[in-house]
Amino acid sequence: QVQLVESGGGLVQPGGSLRLSCVVSGSIFSIYVMGWYRQAPGKQREMVASITRGGTTNYADSVKGRFTISRDNAKNTVYLRMNSLKFEDTAVYYCHTIGGSYWGQGTQVTVSS
Repeated sequence: QVQLVESGGGLVQPGGSLRLSCVVSGSIFSIYVMGWYRQAPGKQREMVASITRGGTTNYADSVKGRFTISRDNAKNTVYLRMNSLKFEDTAVYYCHTIGGSYWGQGTQVTVSS
């Protein structure tokens, strides 16, 4: 079975930073394009960032310049570094294997003063 285990969510002040991590097990990590998605109550889930095995990245306009996605294929891990956080970044963040359609359990990120 493929499992995605996330960590790093929490409460942060506006302008602060967090780094989310997602460890993938039960499959060959290197075959996947990886993504981070988020969903706030009453809103649709949206893609925040994605990264190919070779390191090509893509970002939503709302986070471009503030968030950075990266991966360590040797550790089967994908990261999301979030800087300059805003109130509107508050959501549950999900790790996703885009090719295999597997999801993590989600981790709550709350930006509050």
